[in-house]
Amino acid sequence: MSEQADQMAAVAFAGASLAPFFLNDPRTGDAADAFAAMAELDVAAAAAEWPFVDEATAADALALMREGLAAGADNENLVWEYRRLFVGPGHLPAPPWGSVYTDRECVVFGEATLALRAWMRRVGVARTADERTPEDHIGLMLALLSYLAEERPDLVDEYLRDHLLTWALHYLEALEAAADHPFYQGLAALTRSTLLGLQAARGLEVTLPHFYC
Repeated sequence: MSEQADQMAAVAFAGASLAPFFLNDPRTGDAADAFAAMAELDVAAAAAEWPFVDEATAADALALMREGLAAGADNENLVWEYRRLFVGPGHLPAPPWGSVYTDRECVVFGEATLALRAWMRRVGVARTADERTPEDHIGLMLALLSYLAEERPDLVDEYLRDHLLTWALHYLEALEAAADHPFYQGLAALTRSTLLGLQAARGLEVTLPHFYC
């Protein structure tokens, strides 16, 4: 396998591994297997293999995630924290949609959403599920990153540079600060470190927008 293919396989793995935790309620969502695997994770072994992140940083983040699952994925504190951070009701301390940060009005379905939707239409990438959630939800965008790495690797750099890395690092920093539970603190830290490492590995220069929120 070529270096490019190896790197795309690593991108696909990272995106697919992280996305379910942003998209699914620990108790009622469709990621029970992912939560169960994380609860039993061999942190040292996983950190040694985690792509784009140095071993010590990955170990710290993965240890937080496993610690957060010590009482089980249906633990009230974990479930409550997911809903506080991602669902509501009420104000979300770190909303998971790109347009909230980059649109002057700080709204869902804003300019970043429309730009991503137009790009997906232009390159022939269709949504296959969850039509109600804006396309620029961090979980959907990580899942799309995984898909592109597997099926359309020629699009990965453009997608990262123009759509995901423009806001995700800013959001993940805000999420880590807002999280009161070790699982989501670790998830935010691991995802941010992974994207930073991926940006460096791909040599991408990203022009950051003005952040309004």
